[in-house]
Amino acid sequence: MKLRVVVVGIPGVGKTTVVGKLSSKLRGARFVTFGTVMLEEATKRGWVRTRDEMRGLSVERQRKLQALAAARIARMSDRTVVVDTHLFIRTKEGFWPGLPYDVVRALRPTHLVLVEAAADEVTARRAADPARVRDAVSREELEMEIQLGRAFLSASSTLTGAPMLIVRNAHGKADETAGSLANIIEETSH
Repeated sequence: MKLRVVVVGIPGVGKTTVVGKLSSKLRGARFVTFGTVMLEEATKRGWVRTRDEMRGLSVERQRKLQALAAARIARMSDRTVVVDTHLFIRTKEGFWPGLPYDVVRALRPTHLVLVEAAADEVTARRAADPARVRDAVSREELEMEIQLGRAFLSASSTLTGAPMLIVRNAHGKADETAGSLANIIEETSH
């Protein structure tokens, strides 16, 4: 059985850290960062130079990049593909789905995983990440992002029929979170 595991979470939950640790536990799986594939497509076209600049593109251009990235990932023939992405992106025009209908249908996920963390942990992680340019948000806005994550996950699960799983990434527990997720994926692949 081919597995397509889409791992999502709001910025700062430690999703990429969990996925990185998962990569050392799942031998033979291919790990793809959706935003990196989008960036490759955007730089080919001369639209941006950095990943953070993509949020400033028009929704029309971002949708085109999403479709191009989804098509590339869908063509991957590996038995297990783990996709690290976002459920939504904060843009000038509002919250925009990271997995709109055409993208989530193209990816054909077999599993949808939402990585969550407490709001205070997310705030601390965002502040401690000098490599990224993050939008400043209030605690109220952050709580709304956490709730939006669950809503977008539910919608993606409904559209695809893929089961959804919410995993908690508490401070200092990314390895344990990745281990639990690896066990679930391995059990499913047999």
